[in-house]
Amino acid sequence: MIALPELKDVSVEVTDGVATVTLNRPESRNVISDAPLVDELPAVFGVLSADDAVRVIVLTGSGSAFSAGGNIRQMQEQGGIFAGSTDQIADGYRRGIQRLIRAVVGAEVPVIAAVNGPAIGAGFDLALACDLRLASTTARFGETFVNLGLIPGDGGSWLLPQVVGFQRACELAYTARIVDAAEALALGVVLSMHEPDDLMAAALDLARLIASKPATALRYTKRLLDRARTGTPFAQILDEAASVQAMLHGTPDHAAAVEAMVNRPRHG
Repeated sequence: MIALPELKDVSVEVTDGVATVTLNRPESRNVISDAPLVDELPAVFGVLSADDAVRVIVLTGSGSAFSAGGNIRQMQEQGGIFAGSTDQIADGYRRGIQRLIRAVVGAEVPVIAAVNGPAIGAGFDLALACDLRLASTTARFGETFVNLGLIPGDGGSWLLPQVVGFQRACELAYTARIVDAAEALALGVVLSMHEPDDLMAAALDLARLIASKPATALRYTKRLLDRARTGTPFAQILDEAASVQAMLHGTPDHAAAVEAMVNRPRHG
């Protein structure tokens, strides 16, 4: 049994190694800058990453949106993480929404975003923080910070170029243009597009396929891919890969997989 903290704005279900994490603030279109969600999601990802029974996380939103990003009403009222002096607001970002994005990026298992509706501003960046993204036909994506006189303050300026390349990231961030699901698929923002009623089934099918792979190898594959995208030098990655590979050669999972491969029936 996975010991999760008491949760209000996030729900979690774990079945056969797949953890489904749902943002549960549909009345606010799942804004992610408010407590308790801004505290709950990092805590949930920390617990799930540390549990060997969890092999994949699927992240989605409740209601009609994946996430509307930051709470614009709180910005207007200068409340929550947007309250106080310049230094206090900067600290609010570091202790708040940036910690949430860090938790998703830093998850030790693969993370799939099932983008069920609009993912705007910080909500788009939350989707970008995941390893894989599947979208409903109703999904919309926008790096819209400049419309509010702001910058992508929670990691989007690094995440978006990683996914779409520098020039396209510039265009999307400078214009704040909204991208529909079909264009997101063409740009490589999402892996696939599905009718709304089929989205979670597709995401869970992919999650179960990934979860069926040897757990230790899966976690280390995730770790090495993350090291690559953060700019770790190739020579260093090769050195780390040699050490990890040597360790994996001694695991029961590897022995069983090799045995099955050698003894599988051959046709023709």
